Amino acid sequence: MNDSLFIEIGTAQQQKYGEDCFGDTIYSKKIPEERRIISILSDGLGSGVKANILSSMTTRMAMKFVESNMELMHSSEIMMDALPICQIRKISYATFSVVDTELDGKTRIFEMDNPPFILIRDNKAVNVRYREIYSEKWKDRTINISQLTNQEEDRIILISDGVSQAGLGNPKYPLGWQRQGCIDFALEKIRKNPHISAYDLAHAIVSEALEKEVGKHAGDDISCVVLYFRKPRQLLVLTGPPFEESRDKEFADLAADYDGKVAVCGGTTANIIERELCLKCEIDKTSFDEKIPMCSTMEGIDLVTEGILTLTDVYRMLKEGIDENKNNGATRLAKMLLGSDKIDFVVGTKINIAHQDPNLPMELEIRRNIVKKIFRILQEKYLKETTVRYI
Repeated sequence: MNDSLFIEIGTAQQQKYGEDCFGDTIYSKKIPEERRIISILSDGLGSGVKANILSSMTTRMAMKFVESNMELMHSSEIMMDALPICQIRKISYATFSVVDTELDGKTRIFEMDNPPFILIRDNKAVNVRYREIYSEKWKDRTINISQLTNQEEDRIILISDGVSQAGLGNPKYPLGWQRQGCIDFALEKIRKNPHISAYDLAHAIVSEALEKEVGKHAGDDISCVVLYFRKPRQLLVLTGPPFEESRDKEFADLAADYDGKVAVCGGTTANIIERELCLKCEIDKTSFDEKIPMCSTMEGIDLVTEGILTLTDVYRMLKEGIDENKNNGATRLAKMLLGSDKIDFVVGTKINIAHQDPNLPMELEIRRNIVKKIFRILQEKYLKETTVRYI
């Protein structure tokens, strides 16, 4: 793979109707020193808490074994031995799909009893050869191993059987949506939007699977993972005025010269960009929200938002999920962050006296602290490449 390519991972889940937790578990990890990314989807037997325990144990053990390059069948047998026994069916059981990608382009995929992965290349689904290995100890267990060399714009899609079996019991889908239905839907989404993000495609697949269910009530846990191999999408986030006013021009030039999208967060920050680059800033009334101040528009800048309130809500959504039905600045910025691969923060360090008022809500943290939290969650949860610079 060309070194300039980036692997975006997008995930989406819907728990079984009536359950309080997911029976499926998704776990991804970046290993920078080895230039590897490992992503795992496991489906625990049944649903609810017991299934969550099974799938969580499986993903953690699988990650440890794959990361250490332990022999696959031996590690799988260890996992089977360690999993609790279901008291009803008298078996210890959780399925898994593992994608182990190295940034030189080699990808290995290990699967046990999940629907086979989907590879989309050149706007069509491509069949990949696999070999089967069997366990002498667990004779009903077969692992499929596939290997491929990735190309730019490839997408690898992992699904649980909650996707392929969506709609069972619905007269329109007597056999469920099936894997082919998911393939056809994904291809149509890509045809309409060739650069659809991994995040958006994963959520679209889960939403469409839920649409197939009777009463839109998930009959099983529905999970999807999308890995998208592409040239990196870069985003610059400018927030806060520089400590010294003499650096305002240097600060504004960062926005003018950046090779990627630019977001400006904060009224004073926007005023500096507007003044130094001779641009015009206007209120965007389409972004009205009762809690988050409205956005503005500025030629050459992709997004202009308020500062601390917006950033604080962005952090909340990165932890809890995007407010898809909103169009405010926080939702727009959160989506922009998740749709980007390399994110550069430039944080001005001049103190804003307004935010030192003790009467303001406690969750309003000073700019540097909230940016640190966003920076950390983007790295750890979403595997983004991020930098932060103070000025």
